[in-house]
Amino acid sequence: MVEPTLPSAHVRSPFEGHSTGPRPNQAGQVGVQLSASMLPSVTLISTWISGLPGLLQSMSSVFGSTLPVHTGKSVQTELGLLMRTGPEEFVLVGDDATDRTALLRTSIGADTGAVTDLSQARCRIRITGAQCRSTLGKLFALDLRESTFPIGDVALTGTHHVPSMLHRLDTDAFDIYVFSTYAHDQLGTVLDAALEYGVSLELL
Repeated sequence: MVEPTLPSAHVRSPFEGHSTGPRPNQAGQVGVQLSASMLPSVTLISTWISGLPGLLQSMSSVFGSTLPVHTGKSVQTELGLLMRTGPEEFVLVGDDATDRTALLRTSIGADTGAVTDLSQARCRIRITGAQCRSTLGKLFALDLRESTFPIGDVALTGTHHVPSMLHRLDTDAFDIYVFSTYAHDQLGTVLDAALEYGVSLELL
């Protein structure tokens, strides 16, 4: 008996429905550029307080000595961007669909910590441009001066009681990591905040 061939699953982006392209302000300017995308690989690495030394040792066997030392710091590794989101918690964001969860579990056992695949649960909104900080200032209760929030830093924050994570890429460039469940509306919130400066949107 020949088994029927099932159609491949269609993964629907939560950003579908937003209109792309430029929306200049009344002066004809576009001061904010937005791009929104799903993420091919997001992995949560965590442990309990007493398990931290063992987790760091296990992670060092995978990443080497390039681990973020403090909460809110990040480093770029061969496996992707590694962000320390808490004292005993890390998030690894990869640019391809390689199974990092299985790889990490070979070094991080259940007695050391937990490795959880969050790839379908997180999305990314990238915001750049001369007015991106003015836009973010409407949404997040954060001091966005580089002296306070340096390039490479990460902050757990949120808009209208909906959590998200902000990562500074450059002076006028940030990534906003959002839950897939709320991604559509959170992008709408950022678009609305940017309208007075003029905004363009690309869906990747």
